[in-house]
Amino acid sequence: MQLPNEFVTKYKKLMGAEAEEFLSALAQPSYSGFRVNPLKNSQPDATIADAKGKVPYVPTGYYGQVKGKALDHVAGWVYSQEPSAMFVGEVVNPQAGERVLDLCAAPGGKTTHLAAKMANKGLLVANEIFPKRAKILAENLERWGAKNAVVVSESPADLEKQFTHYFDRILVDAPCSGEGMFRKEPAGIEYWSTDYPRECANRQQKILDSAMKMLKPGGTLVYSTCTFAPEEDEQNISWLITKYPALKLVPIEKAPGMDDGRPEWADGNEELKKTVRLFPHHIKGEGHFIAKVVDSRKANSTIKKSKKKSKRRKSSVVRPDKEQLRLFEQFREQVFPNYQSQQLILFGDQLYDLPAQMDTDYLNGLNALRPGLHLGTFKKNRFEPALAWALASLPAESQRTLEISRDQWQQYVHGDVIKIDNNLPNGWYLLVCDQHTCGFGKLVDKTVKNFYPKGLRF
Repeated sequence: MQLPNEFVTKYKKLMGAEAEEFLSALAQPSYSGFRVNPLKNSQPDATIADAKGKVPYVPTGYYGQVKGKALDHVAGWVYSQEPSAMFVGEVVNPQAGERVLDLCAAPGGKTTHLAAKMANKGLLVANEIFPKRAKILAENLERWGAKNAVVVSESPADLEKQFTHYFDRILVDAPCSGEGMFRKEPAGIEYWSTDYPRECANRQQKILDSAMKMLKPGGTLVYSTCTFAPEEDEQNISWLITKYPALKLVPIEKAPGMDDGRPEWADGNEELKKTVRLFPHHIKGEGHFIAKVVDSRKANSTIKKSKKKSKRRKSSVVRPDKEQLRLFEQFREQVFPNYQSQQLILFGDQLYDLPAQMDTDYLNGLNALRPGLHLGTFKKNRFEPALAWALASLPAESQRTLEISRDQWQQYVHGDVIKIDNNLPNGWYLLVCDQHTCGFGKLVDKTVKNFYPKGLRF
């Protein structure tokens, strides 16, 4: 990997005696990792067996690679994530029942971490401005089994109009110059220039301004980047706490190998030592910076909706009609008799269960890709359940499960029908392979019809 001369000169000046060790680390192989999913009903033993040790600062984190077409990954029992990036979710530490915003969420590594910590209770709004990346985000959350997530695709400036002082916690994992990922994604070097960090910092400040408009008094904001650039790290946090005096930096408990932020790289404010830097020459991971601030204004339990409205009315919340409810209840009583929906809403012919904490007034006007848990699709005189509902369920929650073998699972994800040799009654079943819920099938005379989405088959 050939680093730009200007980059090398910059960090030799900044890092002094440790510069050579730092630059040498960037020439070493990157570290891979994965997190296990506590929302599932067991541990992914097959993947853990191949791990190269635990990530010490993340209870669910491991070093090692994940096989993308393995059952553990496809069924959402593991998520591939770079080890340093895992620490961000631990710092955010959202609580069950809170309203949480992941403002720059794609592809979803940190979002799935937040969802797991919330135990599917409360509201998690995951935003990504670019629609294609937002689609990937939605798919990753569905595979993870997130029930309380709403995925939207908006600019932070538009989102702030809908959610004035609304969220208990906000994560701004800001788009950045990506210096910390150079050895993992060398292509990023091509975009780097001496001016690029400052350009990124200016965009990040606009995103932070929007985040502050959405943060409740008394709320918590976590800012993170995957860059070493002081312009985007300490200098941006110095700018933030100067512009918003009510914000107070919270000390982040650091694991061995983690560094304090560097006040001398900003305005000298010693408070910046409460932030954390993860350097690749000190820790087994890539480059990261994290800061945590709390709004010291008195929390106000009354949330007032902004009177500003988006000029574009993108979403219109519709409730299912009586016939649709009848078809849905017919399936629910057969397969998930104990499932308690929160707010059933329709987007076209798609049925979603919107988290109870999300007022439908907030949803109107937003480009929502996934307004809660996708339950299924209404077709002519029938209801077809969605894969997302299966992946968000545990085997014990269904009174109609069908155990399939590994070979049958391979047939299923390939799109084939499955032949069974028993006398089960016809109808819908939750398919389970080695304790993994993996989809729905409809049994007709010892043949399981395949409803695995065509776009996901392999």
